This record gives sequence, C-alpha cells and structure tokens, in this order.
Amino acid sequence: MRVLDTAKQIFQLSDLRKRILYAVFLLFIARILAHIPLPGVDVTQLRDFFGRNQIFGLLNMFSGGAMQNFSIIMMGVGPYITSSIIMQLLGMVIPSLEELQKEGEQGQQTINYWTRILTVPLAIIQSYAMITLLKNQGIVGTWTPLQLAVMIISITAGSILLMWIGELISENGIGNGVSLIITLGIVAGIPTQVRNTLAVLDMSKIISLVIFGIIAIGVVILIILVNEGQRQIPVSYARRIRGLKAYGGVDTHLPIRVNTAGVIPIIFAMSLMIFPGVAAKFLTAARSEWLAHGATFISNLFSNNWFYGILYFLLVIGFTFFYTGIILKPTQIAENLQKQGGFIPGVRPGTETASYVSYIISRINLTGAVFLGVIAVLPFVMQAVTRINTLVIGGTGVLIMVSVIIETMRQIQAQLLMRQYESY
Repeated sequence: MRVLDTAKQIFQLSDLRKRILYAVFLLFIARILAHIPLPGVDVTQLRDFFGRNQIFGLLNMFSGGAMQNFSIIMMGVGPYITSSIIMQLLGMVIPSLEELQKEGEQGQQTINYWTRILTVPLAIIQSYAMITLLKNQGIVGTWTPLQLAVMIISITAGSILLMWIGELISENGIGNGVSLIITLGIVAGIPTQVRNTLAVLDMSKIISLVIFGIIAIGVVILIILVNEGQRQIPVSYARRIRGLKAYGGVDTHLPIRVNTAGVIPIIFAMSLMIFPGVAAKFLTAARSEWLAHGATFISNLFSNNWFYGILYFLLVIGFTFFYTGIILKPTQIAENLQKQGGFIPGVRPGTETASYVSYIISRINLTGAVFLGVIAVLPFVMQAVTRINTLVIGGTGVLIMVSVIIETMRQIQAQLLMRQYESY
C-alpha cells in the first residue's frame, strides 16, 4: 500500500511527474540507439564471441547488448566513465585541479567541461581498439581507411550523444542519468538470458536453476546490507560561549561506509585484465618467434578461468585499498575535525585522531574489498556451481542496479518531502 500511495503522490505532482516522464523518454531513446547497427559485421560470430568471453560479455551487458548488436553506441558511456575516473585521480595529484574541486559549483563545472573534452579522444581510442579486436577475431571484415574513419566517428559520436542524454536526465529529470543508462542496459539483457535458458531447459537443470535463484536472492540481500552498511565514529563538538549565548556542544558521528569505493575498483581491475589478453591476441602473429610464443602463452594463461578469476579477485582487493586511500585521508579528516572544534571522545586531537581513523578505515576497508572481490568473480562461481551458461548473475551488475535504484528512490522521496507541508 505504501508503494501505491507513493506512486499516487508522484503523479499528483505535475513537476515531479514531468521530471520522471522526461527521464523515461530519454532512456527510451537510448534503447533505440542501442539497436541501430553499423554495417560490415557477422552478427552470429559477434554474439558467439561475447558468449564465450566472460569479461567482454560483462562489457556487453553494461552496454545493454549494444556491443553484441555492433551498435553506434557500442562503447556506451564507458569513455565518459573512464574520463571521470581519470579526472578524479588527477585531482589528487595536480594542485590546480585540487583547488578547482574546492571551489564549489563553479569549480565542478570547469572539471565537468574538461571531463567531456577528455571523453572524445578516449572514445576514439576505445572504439578503434574494439574494432581492431573484432577484426582479428574474423568478426569484422576488411575496410578502407575511409570506412574505418566513418565507423570510429560514428561510435565516438554515439558515446558523446549518450553522455549528453545522461547529463540531460541528471539536470532536468530524476536520478543520475549516466547510472540510469547503465542500469537500463543491464536490465535489458535479462529477458534475452531468460529466453536462452528456457530454450535449453530440461529436467536435469531444474535443481541447478533453483540453486541459481536461491543464490541470486541471497546476493541481492547481501549487496543491500553491505551497500547500506556503515561504521559510525562518535564525534563531539566543544561548547563555546560568546557573550550570553552558548554555541556547539553537539554530539554527532562520522559515517564510514563499508563499500566506500563503489564499483570503481572493479572497473579498474576489469580495464587492467582486458589489456594483456587483447595485446597478446595482437602479438600472436608477430614475426619474432619468441614474441609470438610469449603472446600465445599469455593468451592461453588468461583463457584459464582459475587463473583469471584469482587474479581478478586480487586486483579488485588491491584497487579497493588504493582508491579508498585516495578519497579517504585520515590526516585530512583529523585536521578538519580539529578546525571545526570537534573531537572523538577518548582520543586526542591531531595525530592520535588520524591514527584512530586510519585503523577504523583499514578494518572496514578489508570487509568492503573482500565483498567487491567476491562480487567481481561471482559469474565464474555461479557457472561452476550451476553449470548454466545461458543465465549469468553478474554481481557487478546487481551491485550497480541496487545502488542506482536506492539512490533514485531517495531522490524521489526527497522531492516528495520538499512538497509536503505539515500544519500545526
């Protein structure tokens, strides 16, 4: 009943209703773009390629099948996300960018501008790399330089158009536009997986399907719990007296989320895992015998699911600690608390506070890192347990969907609260 009441309130408010319908309309356009293909590709071989390769299958899922369709938006919002991550990391090492981040809305607009500019060359590089990879697999035929240029320009323009749609949704619609586009792409792949599973389903796989459903429900519950989980460090602010008035004396808390890094470590690890295999496929036909043998060895090594899964798991854990260390700095937290007159009860301000916060973050971060590592390798584990290759539960995809749905619902609730007035 509460869901129905919320839906009724949404459609009674004209401005909120327009925002939601505006976002739905733009998302519908994004799905249409995912089915506009580029010429010159064997679609059957392309789908077999993404079906055989776990990591590229995951990328295809994020694009909502746009890669599998060889669509003009086959790279999705990947270049924009990569550009955003690069700008965020550069802001930690380049003083001028760090100052821009502290300038509020105006500084953020400048950073967003450079993020969009950087997206263009990244889209060109990524589209060329993907087309070349598909050509080496015999999926894309030969082309003239003009045809190659047209294909790269079309894919790059598609990524920029998708980025623009995402920003329009964020500004004039509801929720984060880029996140909603990724989520819609993940959801769009589910009916195809269900259809393929039902097509090959027999009595011997019923038990495996039940096990799959139980694990899937458990994973969703676990993701919600960890995603919402946080450690609250108690913080007190000293009481100050000015004239006849007292200020401060407030007890609050400093929240440290279990999954502070989100899906960024998985994206880092995924990007790093793709590179050796792609480079090895390029070099297998090298004239140098030792180089060709080395490339073949690396290609075969990365084709081994055990090696791939273990390395992927370790990289996710490593990148989680790395990224969290960048965005959460105990020394800076301690300095800010001291400047604001705050302190952690029982802990001296300054160095001891920084050490205490660092200890808490390390413990919380270990739990979050292992959680993300398990989520990253979940598709490999699920296929090994259930032996069902047509239905894949991508932990990363579920993590993104849960996070985006929760955040969007929070924004809708905030919009509703802004428009509700209580009478006294």
